[in-house]
Formats: sequence, structure tokens, C-alpha cells
Amino acid sequence: MNIEITPKETSGVDRHVQVSVPPEAVRDAEDKAARRYASSVRLPGFRPGKAPTQMVRKKFAEAIRQAALEALVQDAYKEVIEKQDLKVASQPHVHDVKFEEGKPLTFELHFELRPTVDLARTSGFRVTRRAVRVTSENVQEQLETIRDQRAAWAPVDGKPQEGDMVNVEISTGDEAGAARSYPLVLGTEQAIAGIEELIMEATPGETVERPVRWPDDFPDEAQRGQTKTVKIKLHDVKRKSAPPLDDAFAREVGDFDSLDALTTAVTTDLNDQANRDADAEVRQKLVDEIIGANPFDVPKSWVQQFASNYAEAYKIPEEERERFSTEFRTLAERQIRRDLVIETIAEREGLAATEKDLDDRITEQAEKRGINPGQLYAQLEKGGRLKEIERSLTEDRVFKWLMEKNEIQTES
Repeated sequence: MNIEITPKETSGVDRHVQVSVPPEAVRDAEDKAARRYASSVRLPGFRPGKAPTQMVRKKFAEAIRQAALEALVQDAYKEVIEKQDLKVASQPHVHDVKFEEGKPLTFELHFELRPTVDLARTSGFRVTRRAVRVTSENVQEQLETIRDQRAAWAPVDGKPQEGDMVNVEISTGDEAGAARSYPLVLGTEQAIAGIEELIMEATPGETVERPVRWPDDFPDEAQRGQTKTVKIKLHDVKRKSAPPLDDAFAREVGDFDSLDALTTAVTTDLNDQANRDADAEVRQKLVDEIIGANPFDVPKSWVQQFASNYAEAYKIPEEERERFSTEFRTLAERQIRRDLVIETIAEREGLAATEKDLDDRITEQAEKRGINPGQLYAQLEKGGRLKEIERSLTEDRVFKWLMEKNEIQTES
């Protein structure tokens, strides 16, 4: 098409282009659309595809015109991209369409380009790696967590206390105060403090009642500061009983001969996790330094899609998604920039993971699990996780390269 393309004011990766299509090109597009309709539509008294073109154009004038418009916009967009050799990041939006009979078709195309990530500087940075310190208190806390996970709940007859699980019927004096039964763990803020205090005044089978004031920070603003008469009937109380930390417990947890062996394993795991966390912080610091020295824009459409994917994964309610996207935007932009930096370095320095790297990693994982590598490969392929492992391997190679090019200091 002999179209006229006029770039408008742009910024960053945004592109606004004014397009004008001459009347003769518009007529050609309408003729083509009319012929397509004439070859397929059914009109009374005519076999399919045999109705006169003029009759078809008259009956389906609006549909033909819309089809011509869509074809012209698509062709114009393709020509804009090809003429200017652009790498687009998103589908275009069409604005300010002027489509009058006998006149040029004019409209604006708005689209985003893939960012140009030059990375002129990737070395000479100095970042600090925090010292890893796993204390005996950290180990003991983890052992207590494991112990708590294996605790059993047993009924008790007395008044409940913080940490107990209760099954309680609660009713209030308002219209919505029909009695309902709730399983609660006291002290975990599942109920407001005043109701928990009332529950702890009762014994199983007993009913107690008194006024309770709703807190000033209650989520429902209409109920904040209100005082209501609350009646509770305590059905039962269960208390958690954790096993003692001894050799028998260690054998129950896993393949450990003694509590000392379990403690050693927990200490090792905590050290490994702490080192992984410290390494991850160093990686992010390096990426932040590189982005700071080589700034580039990120397409808004990518950020929106990234936030939308997370909202979907975390099942964010529809009415909260706009607020979630706004709050999530900074994190999304940071993650997208990080991915682009890694992708650019991997491509430029030839650091992308190879098929052999992937095979070696799968073989290593299969040996740890005691299964055949082919079986594990099939499982990963079925679960769509091969790309994830490939990206992880590429990241490892990129950050190994960056570590060699920059100074990493460990806190004393």
C-alpha cells in the first residue's frame, strides 16, 4: 500500500504513529472484502457464492466496511514494522480512526518496542555478601518447629488457654448474630481479643455471656468501637502435646540414629539455606548495579501481564486486582529487568545452557532420587519444567561469569 507514516512524539519504548491510507487503497480493500463475502454468503434465490456483488455490498455494507478497516489496519501495522525494522513488545492499539467515504483512512497506532539492553558496563562493581551465621538458637528453633509439626491434639477438661484448639459456638446481639460454631486456635488472632478472653473463662459444655467491645482497627469499619453482647458455648478443648526431643524422636523424624545426628543434619540444612539466601542477595545486588549503570525502559504491557499472571496464580479476587497490580508494579519491573539482563549477558557471552548441561543436571537429580534419568526427563517434560531448569542453569553460568568480573566482599 502507498500509505503515509508519520511518527509522533514518543518516549522510552512507547511508539505513536499516525497512518494515512489513500482513498484508492481503501476502495481496493472494500472490493476485496466484498468479493470474499460474495463467495460465501447465502441470499434467497441464489446458490452459495452466486449472489451479485452489488446486492451483497448493499446487504452487508457495514460488515464489509468493518472487514476492510480491519484488513487495512493490519496491513498498515505490518508495513510500519517492516519499513522501520521494529521489534515490538505488544500488539498495537488503534486510536482516532477517521473512516469517511471517499476520503483517506487515518488512524493512530500505539505500540511498545522491546527494550534495547546494551549493557555497556557489566564489570568493576563491588558488592558485599553478608556473613552466614547459624547460631545454636537458630538450630534449636528449627528443632522445636519439627517437634511442633509432630505434636498431637488431645482433649482437656479444664478452661482453655492460649495455644489450645477450641470448638465454640458464638452469637452476638445484632441481627446477623445467629449462633455459629467455629474451630479456633487461641492466641492466633482468629477471633478478636475480647471474644478470646470470654472463651477462656468457660469450661467445656458451659455457656458464658457478657459485653465485648470491637477493636478500633477492626477490618469492617462499621463495627469498629461497637460494644455487643456476646454469648459463647464452649463445646470442647484440645491441647497440643509435643513429643520430647530425644533419640526416639530423631529416629521417628527420619534416618537418624540419635538426636545429635538430627541436630547435625538440621545445622547443615540451615547453613546451606543461609548460604543460598546470601548468594541470592549478591546476585540481586550485582543486577541492581548493572541496571543502575545501564538504565533501560520496560514495556508497561509486560509489567501488566507479569502482575496479571501472579494475580491469577495467587487467586487474587477480581475486585482487588487493580490494587494488587499497582502495589506489585515495582517488583514486576525489577524482575523483568533482571531477566533481561541475564538474557542479554547469556546471549552476548555465549553462556546459555546447552543440551548437555540439561542432561547432566537431570542425571544428577535422578541419581539423588534413585530413579532412571529417562523417567525423570519424561516427568519434567510432562510437567513443563524443562525450560525452568534450563533457565536456572543459564542463570548459574551468567552469575559465575559476573562473579569473576566483579569484586565480592564478605562481611566480617
